[in-house]
Amino acid sequence: MPPTPETVEVDFIAPRHLAGGGDPAWITFPLHRACGWSHGNYPLMPRVLLSSPDQKALLRLEPDPNGQWWTLNHAAEQDRPAWYASFGARTPVELIAAATDTLTDPAPPAGVPADPYEPLQQIGWSPAAADNGLVSPDGTAYLQRLGSAEEPDAWFVTATLGPDRPVWQARFGAHAPARLVAASPLRSPIRSPYRASTAGAVSRPTTRRTTAVLAVYVAGALEERVHSLAARHAAPPTSPVPSRQPPAKNSRSR
Repeated sequence: MPPTPETVEVDFIAPRHLAGGGDPAWITFPLHRACGWSHGNYPLMPRVLLSSPDQKALLRLEPDPNGQWWTLNHAAEQDRPAWYASFGARTPVELIAAATDTLTDPAPPAGVPADPYEPLQQIGWSPAAADNGLVSPDGTAYLQRLGSAEEPDAWFVTATLGPDRPVWQARFGAHAPARLVAASPLRSPIRSPYRASTAGAVSRPTTRRTTAVLAVYVAGALEERVHSLAARHAAPPTSPVPSRQPPAKNSRSR
């Protein structure tokens, strides 16, 4: 009788924004191996620094009990002033990866909403009573843009268990590309398949579904992600232009 394939138990959490932080490698490995970001060597310090190939973007992961653990700074460009994005310690890595994947995409897909509010309104998020923001149907997530229509300011995304009980917060500077905010998978109901959280989900008001998954899928999920992102940078092979042949001569003269 053939041996039974080894399985492991994986938790699927809903809502995803309360699933816990997850494994930082889901972000850092693809940036380095698939997108060419370089990293410093700080063996005695609990931090990671990754810089983009053009040296315009710097991602910092540094435990900070009083602030954001993840910070992305981008230098000014010809058509955009300098901007930043930052994420709290318990921000699910899938949300942060959605932003970095969008930033590093060499050919951003068409159809990404320019207004981050749009996809959330389509799934039932409603206007917040106090200000210009949206709140999720269960009241545990909140998206807000500070400032005014004439002078818009930073975006804030907050996961909370109630008044004065924030779980994490993501912040996007006033000049951050709106597509990074719109790419956030807040609308997704569960953690990515085959990915177990290493930080632990918030106990309430989440629901947890545990299922057995082949261990080979769990072990290969990160490699599969790296290969998928690397494929975006591989230019499709160009078809050789067929050479024009002179017209064949008719063997019979008239």
